[in-house]
Amino acid sequence: MKTLKILLALFFIVVFPFGCMVGPKYTKPEQPQTDSFRYSSQPADTTKSVTTIKWSSIFNDDVLISLIENGIQNNYDLKIAIARLEQVQANLGMAKADLFPAFQYSGQVNSAETVMQPSSAFANMSWELDFWGKYRHQTKALQNELLASDEARKVVLSNIVSAIAISYFELRDFDNQLEITTHTLETRQKAYDIINERFISGYVAELDKVQIEQQVAIAEANIPLIKRQITALENAISVLIGQVPQAIPRGKTNSELLILTEFPTSVPSALLENRPDVKRQEYLYRASFERIGVAQAMRYPSFNISAIAGFTNIMISDLFNDGSYIQNAGGGITGPIFNFGKNKRRVDYNRKLAEEMKFNFQKTYLTAIAEVENSLQNTAMFKEEWTARNRQVVAAQKNYDLSNARYYNGYVSYLEVLDAQRSLFEAQLSLSQLTQKQLSSMVQLYKALGGGWN
Repeated sequence: MKTLKILLALFFIVVFPFGCMVGPKYTKPEQPQTDSFRYSSQPADTTKSVTTIKWSSIFNDDVLISLIENGIQNNYDLKIAIARLEQVQANLGMAKADLFPAFQYSGQVNSAETVMQPSSAFANMSWELDFWGKYRHQTKALQNELLASDEARKVVLSNIVSAIAISYFELRDFDNQLEITTHTLETRQKAYDIINERFISGYVAELDKVQIEQQVAIAEANIPLIKRQITALENAISVLIGQVPQAIPRGKTNSELLILTEFPTSVPSALLENRPDVKRQEYLYRASFERIGVAQAMRYPSFNISAIAGFTNIMISDLFNDGSYIQNAGGGITGPIFNFGKNKRRVDYNRKLAEEMKFNFQKTYLTAIAEVENSLQNTAMFKEEWTARNRQVVAAQKNYDLSNARYYNGYVSYLEVLDAQRSLFEAQLSLSQLTQKQLSSMVQLYKALGGGWN
């Protein structure tokens, strides 16, 4: 009979805490669906994903890859994200401990040897049974927050890799602009020297000398501006890679850089699985959903089991005698009676909070689709624009060469040469900037599709 009672007690101890679990069951909210992206140049594929393409494989510049690897190791935003992830891990561990009994000890020694203050040594156990699932819901909420924190880390990682790459492309663009401007300045300075000599000799009017002198000054003024922009970008990249501001090593020029131009474009719904920001919002929604169950469980009574065993005696020397030993076990129940609707309002609050998280999830998904659409359109249009700009540079160079020859043969004024030279200079700068934008757009498309930044 005694064995049966022990077995029954163990059965209730194991089963009773998991007897009921109040709260709604999670269902994934519906999202707006579409079969393909609007500006995709290839049919959507449900079997392929950009996540299979590692970020390092889309660049062919060892210097850029090294900078990104340094950023992954040293960037402080990523370190902060990892620290937050570890905080949630620790918090989850504390929440899991609430599912099990808590054991404590206590001791007291009194030299007065009075009945009112006996010496004692006790061990005790207390356990709030999770009958309604309050602690299980809380644990699930924290598990989802942990997953959300990990996705947040991936978001930071994605931002770091793309920011370093795009900043590097911009830096190489400014390097190229500086080279173009320096070459233009040298060309204009040589033209000034020739025209100045011809002016001194009386072959040309002062107007020609003043016009070319003005163009020399314009080119000279552009160089400090570009150098300031280079310094600012070097400092920004230094911060991204977690180093003090310093000169950034250079690899290939933007025109030499090759980057993947085709990424597998899966159906839009795949963004729910690929994009860390979308997945993060879903995990946050699930966490807030679980807390509805926590709030509902708080409306019901809580059951507690406690036990104590130890020794107590007036005489310290007799503390651990058999006659000093005592033990006791008990159970209790506590619950709300009337608190002016506070517990009900707590449930309502958590429901509305979960609803807000659901809307954030749905909005993030729509934003992700829009970013992919923008990136697909940008990559296509930048490619077309680059082709046209390149033809413009070729034509502008030929126009300048012809105008220069016509001027020195006395057929036109120097104003035509200046106009041709300005057009060439502006076309070269535009092509340089467009090359950078074309490279950056591919990185942004890779990121928008949820590329494999891990």
